[in-house]
Amino acid sequence: MKHLPHKTIERLSQYRRALLLCHEKGKSHIYSHEIAKIQHITAVQVRRDLMLIGYTGTLRKGYNVKELIDLIGIIIDSEDGLHVAIIGMGNLGRALINYFAGKRSKLKIVAGFDTNPDKIGNTMSGVPCYSIEDMAKIVLENDIKIGILTVPADHAIATADLLVKAGIKGILNYTPKPVNVPKEVYLEEYDMITTLEKVAFYVKLQEMDEE
Repeated sequence: MKHLPHKTIERLSQYRRALLLCHEKGKSHIYSHEIAKIQHITAVQVRRDLMLIGYTGTLRKGYNVKELIDLIGIIIDSEDGLHVAIIGMGNLGRALINYFAGKRSKLKIVAGFDTNPDKIGNTMSGVPCYSIEDMAKIVLENDIKIGILTVPADHAIATADLLVKAGIKGILNYTPKPVNVPKEVYLEEYDMITTLEKVAFYVKLQEMDEE
Protein backbone atom coordinates (compact mmCIF):
# COMPACT_ATOMS: atom_id res chain seq x y z
CA MET A 1 0.00 0.00 0.00
CA LYS A 2 3.04 2.28 0.33
CA HIS A 3 3.11 2.65 -3.43
CA LEU A 4 -0.51 3.68 -3.97
CA PRO A 5 -0.64 6.90 -6.05
CA HIS A 6 -1.46 10.05 -4.11
CA LYS A 7 -4.53 10.68 -6.26
CA THR A 8 -5.80 7.17 -5.55
CA ILE A 9 -5.54 7.82 -1.80
CA GLU A 10 -7.55 11.03 -2.28
CA ARG A 11 -10.21 9.20 -4.27
CA LEU A 12 -10.42 6.36 -1.74
CA SER A 13 -11.24 8.92 0.94
CA GLN A 14 -13.91 10.39 -1.34
CA TYR A 15 -15.29 6.94 -2.13
CA ARG A 16 -15.61 6.16 1.58
CA ARG A 17 -17.45 9.42 2.22
CA ALA A 18 -19.93 8.58 -0.53
CA LEU A 19 -20.25 4.97 0.61
CA LEU A 20 -20.96 6.02 4.20
CA LEU A 21 -23.88 8.11 2.96
CA CYS A 22 -25.17 5.16 0.93
CA HIS A 23 -24.79 2.85 3.93
CA GLU A 24 -26.77 5.26 6.12
CA LYS A 25 -29.59 5.08 3.57
CA GLY A 26 -29.64 1.27 3.79
CA LYS A 27 -27.89 0.54 0.49
CA SER A 28 -25.97 -2.76 0.74
CA HIS A 29 -24.35 -2.96 -2.71
CA ILE A 30 -23.21 -0.44 -5.31
CA TYR A 31 -21.86 -0.56 -8.86
CA SER A 32 -18.76 1.25 -10.10
CA HIS A 33 -20.81 3.48 -12.37
CA GLU A 34 -22.88 4.63 -9.37
CA ILE A 35 -19.76 5.59 -7.42
CA ALA A 36 -18.39 7.27 -10.55
CA LYS A 37 -21.54 9.36 -10.95
CA ILE A 38 -21.33 10.58 -7.36
CA GLN A 39 -17.65 11.51 -7.72
CA HIS A 40 -17.93 12.91 -11.27
CA ILE A 41 -15.31 10.54 -12.64
CA THR A 42 -15.38 7.47 -14.89
CA ALA A 43 -16.39 3.96 -13.84
CA VAL A 44 -13.09 2.76 -15.31
CA GLN A 45 -11.21 4.96 -12.83
CA VAL A 46 -13.24 3.60 -9.92
CA ARG A 47 -12.58 -0.01 -10.94
CA ARG A 48 -8.88 0.71 -11.42
CA ASP A 49 -8.56 2.26 -7.96
CA LEU A 50 -10.37 -0.61 -6.28
CA MET A 51 -8.30 -3.19 -8.15
CA LEU A 52 -5.18 -1.49 -6.77
CA ILE A 53 -6.37 -2.25 -3.24
CA GLY A 54 -7.31 -5.80 -4.18
CA TYR A 55 -11.09 -5.45 -4.08
CA THR A 56 -13.46 -6.65 -6.76
CA GLY A 57 -17.23 -6.76 -6.94
CA THR A 58 -19.63 -9.09 -8.71
CA LEU A 59 -21.45 -8.61 -11.99
CA ARG A 60 -24.79 -9.29 -10.31
CA LYS A 61 -24.52 -7.07 -7.23
CA GLY A 62 -21.50 -4.84 -7.67
CA TYR A 63 -19.50 -3.93 -4.55
CA ASN A 64 -20.51 -4.70 -0.98
CA VAL A 65 -20.81 -1.23 0.58
CA LYS A 66 -19.93 -2.21 4.17
CA GLU A 67 -16.98 -4.38 3.11
CA LEU A 68 -15.58 -1.61 0.96
CA ILE A 69 -15.98 1.00 3.72
CA ASP A 70 -14.11 -1.30 6.13
CA LEU A 71 -11.34 -2.08 3.64
CA ILE A 72 -10.73 1.59 2.82
CA GLY A 73 -10.60 2.25 6.57
CA ILE A 74 -7.93 -0.42 7.02
CA ILE A 75 -5.86 1.14 4.25
CA ILE A 76 -6.23 4.83 5.13
CA ASP A 77 -6.68 4.92 8.89
CA SER A 78 -4.07 4.39 11.57
CA GLU A 79 -5.05 1.42 13.72
CA ASP A 80 -4.77 3.37 16.97
CA GLY A 81 -5.97 6.67 15.52
CA LEU A 82 -4.06 9.93 15.20
CA HIS A 83 -4.28 13.19 17.09
CA VAL A 84 -4.44 16.50 15.22
CA ALA A 85 -3.79 20.12 16.21
CA ILE A 86 -5.06 23.33 14.63
CA ILE A 87 -2.52 26.15 14.61
CA GLY A 88 -4.37 29.44 14.27
CA MET A 89 -7.75 29.55 16.02
CA GLY A 90 -9.29 32.22 13.85
CA ASN A 91 -12.42 31.86 11.73
CA LEU A 92 -10.94 29.17 9.48
CA GLY A 93 -9.44 27.18 12.34
CA ARG A 94 -12.71 27.15 14.26
CA ALA A 95 -14.67 26.28 11.12
CA LEU A 96 -12.44 23.26 10.53
CA ILE A 97 -12.92 22.09 14.11
CA ASN A 98 -16.70 22.38 13.83
CA TYR A 99 -16.80 20.68 10.44
CA PHE A 100 -14.54 17.79 11.42
CA ALA A 101 -16.16 17.01 14.78
CA GLY A 102 -17.32 13.39 14.78
CA LYS A 103 -16.57 12.82 11.10
CA ARG A 104 -13.79 10.24 11.59
CA SER A 105 -13.17 8.07 14.64
CA LYS A 106 -9.49 7.55 13.78
CA LEU A 107 -8.68 11.26 13.49
CA LYS A 108 -9.30 13.59 16.40
CA ILE A 109 -8.51 17.29 16.81
CA VAL A 110 -7.27 17.49 20.39
CA ALA A 111 -5.62 20.91 20.59
CA GLY A 112 -5.53 24.37 19.11
CA PHE A 113 -2.73 26.94 19.26
CA ASP A 114 -2.78 30.70 18.97
CA THR A 115 -0.89 33.84 20.00
CA ASN A 116 -3.98 35.83 21.00
CA PRO A 117 -4.24 35.96 24.82
CA ASP A 118 -8.03 36.31 24.53
CA LYS A 119 -8.19 32.83 22.95
CA ILE A 120 -5.50 31.03 24.96
CA GLY A 121 -7.01 29.07 27.83
CA ASN A 122 -10.44 28.89 26.25
CA THR A 123 -12.15 25.84 24.79
CA MET A 124 -13.64 26.11 21.31
CA SER A 125 -16.08 23.39 20.27
CA GLY A 126 -14.52 21.10 22.84
CA VAL A 127 -10.93 21.80 21.73
CA PRO A 128 -8.66 23.61 24.21
CA CYS A 129 -6.56 26.50 22.90
CA TYR A 130 -2.95 26.76 24.03
CA SER A 131 -0.21 29.29 23.53
CA ILE A 132 2.07 28.57 20.57
CA GLU A 133 4.94 28.93 23.06
CA ASP A 134 3.74 25.69 24.69
CA MET A 135 3.52 23.76 21.40
CA ALA A 136 6.41 21.33 21.98
CA LYS A 137 5.09 20.40 25.44
CA ILE A 138 1.45 19.95 24.36
CA VAL A 139 2.37 18.01 21.20
CA LEU A 140 4.42 15.57 23.28
CA GLU A 141 1.85 15.22 26.07
CA ASN A 142 -1.02 14.56 23.65
CA ASP A 143 0.96 12.50 21.12
CA ILE A 144 -0.10 14.86 18.31
CA LYS A 145 1.13 13.72 14.89
CA ILE A 146 -0.61 16.12 12.48
CA GLY A 147 -0.73 19.91 12.41
CA ILE A 148 -3.15 22.03 10.35
CA LEU A 149 -1.81 25.51 9.56
CA THR A 150 -4.46 28.24 9.47
CA VAL A 151 -2.24 31.12 10.57
CA PRO A 152 -1.74 34.36 8.60
CA ALA A 153 0.48 33.79 5.57
CA ASP A 154 3.41 35.79 6.95
CA HIS A 155 3.60 33.44 9.95
CA ALA A 156 3.35 30.19 7.96
CA ILE A 157 7.06 29.40 7.57
CA ALA A 158 7.99 30.12 11.18
CA THR A 159 5.00 28.15 12.47
CA ALA A 160 5.78 25.18 10.25
CA ASP A 161 9.33 25.20 11.65
CA LEU A 162 7.91 25.11 15.18
CA LEU A 163 5.72 22.14 14.27
CA VAL A 164 8.66 20.23 12.86
CA LYS A 165 10.76 20.95 15.96
CA ALA A 166 7.85 19.79 18.14
CA GLY A 167 7.90 16.39 16.42
CA ILE A 168 4.90 16.69 14.09
CA LYS A 169 4.92 14.04 11.32
CA GLY A 170 2.40 15.59 8.91
CA ILE A 171 1.34 19.14 8.04
CA LEU A 172 -1.71 20.37 6.14
CA ASN A 173 -0.98 23.94 5.09
CA TYR A 174 -4.11 26.03 4.48
CA THR A 175 -2.14 29.26 4.02
CA PRO A 176 -1.20 30.67 0.58
CA LYS A 177 2.45 30.69 1.66
CA PRO A 178 4.47 27.60 0.62
CA VAL A 179 6.54 26.04 3.40
CA ASN A 180 9.48 23.67 3.41
CA VAL A 181 9.76 20.63 5.68
CA PRO A 182 12.25 17.77 6.06
CA LYS A 183 11.62 14.65 3.97
CA GLU A 184 10.43 12.69 7.02
CA VAL A 185 7.49 15.12 7.45
CA TYR A 186 4.61 14.73 4.98
CA LEU A 187 3.34 18.07 3.65
CA GLU A 188 0.06 18.78 1.90
CA GLU A 189 -0.61 22.36 0.78
CA TYR A 190 -4.08 23.64 -0.04
CA ASP A 191 -4.19 27.07 -1.62
CA MET A 192 -7.80 28.28 -1.72
CA ILE A 193 -6.92 31.21 -3.99
CA THR A 194 -5.36 28.94 -6.60
CA THR A 195 -8.30 26.54 -6.39
CA LEU A 196 -10.78 29.39 -6.83
CA GLU A 197 -8.82 30.75 -9.79
CA LYS A 198 -8.91 27.29 -11.36
CA VAL A 199 -12.70 27.26 -11.03
CA ALA A 200 -12.86 30.79 -12.47
CA PHE A 201 -10.74 29.71 -15.45
CA TYR A 202 -13.12 26.90 -16.37
CA VAL A 203 -16.13 29.17 -15.90
CA LYS A 204 -14.49 31.59 -18.32
CA LEU A 205 -13.99 28.80 -20.87
CA GLN A 206 -17.61 27.77 -20.53
CA GLU A 207 -18.80 31.32 -21.10
CA MET A 208 -16.56 31.60 -24.18
CA ASP A 209 -18.11 28.43 -25.59
CA GLU A 210 -21.57 29.84 -25.06
CA GLU A 211 -20.85 33.04 -26.96
